[in-house]
Amino acid sequence: MAKLLATEHLLTVAVIAAIITSLVVAARRRPGPWTVVACRVLAVVILANEAAWWIWLGAHHTWSSSYALPFQLCDVAAAVSAAALWTRQPLLVELTYFWGLAGTANGLVTPDISDHFPSFGFMQYFIAHGTIVAAALLLVFGLRLVPRRGAVFQVFGLTLGLLALDAGVNLLTDGNYLYLRHTPGAHSLLDVLGHWPWYIVGAAVLALALFLVLDLPFAINRRRAECAAG
Repeated sequence: MAKLLATEHLLTVAVIAAIITSLVVAARRRPGPWTVVACRVLAVVILANEAAWWIWLGAHHTWSSSYALPFQLCDVAAAVSAAALWTRQPLLVELTYFWGLAGTANGLVTPDISDHFPSFGFMQYFIAHGTIVAAALLLVFGLRLVPRRGAVFQVFGLTLGLLALDAGVNLLTDGNYLYLRHTPGAHSLLDVLGHWPWYIVGAAVLALALFLVLDLPFAINRRRAECAAG
């Protein structure tokens, strides 16, 4: 487990934040064809980084179905965010936004990793998490592809579907996908939600609350638009 708030952690998050901010501001102030190229480059980086992880595990003979299948939230979010960047399909954008900011961003704040800079594991972990958050913010705030009415509950339903799928995968592989068997090694929000299995219920409630908070600015704008039109 990486030491929380260590210099390498803080500097890495600061660099990621600076890159994301620059990209979002540029897309918002100077929209144009270049954003299509930027989105697709980011999509390729996300997928290449995921592929590099599995290649590295295979090369080091450490691949295991108990932890290396693409069923963790961040692995699913990586595939979804790459597709969202490439196609800009509304549901994919909404999944990227809510999963990226309510879930993957937590991995940047409380990294569940024992490697240190500049090891492959360290770089792969922060690229994976940073690019998903970048995709979420670029699509919604940079390109203004805002969540639609009802998006929160649709995404929450799909999240519960992923939970059910991962529960089955855990039974088959003896894994801990979606942290359904125990909390991660790093300190995280799950640590304050009680013991198993109650932290799973608490996490589901917390996820819905975070989704609603993330949607609040757009819900207010939708309400204002309706009042103005009516």
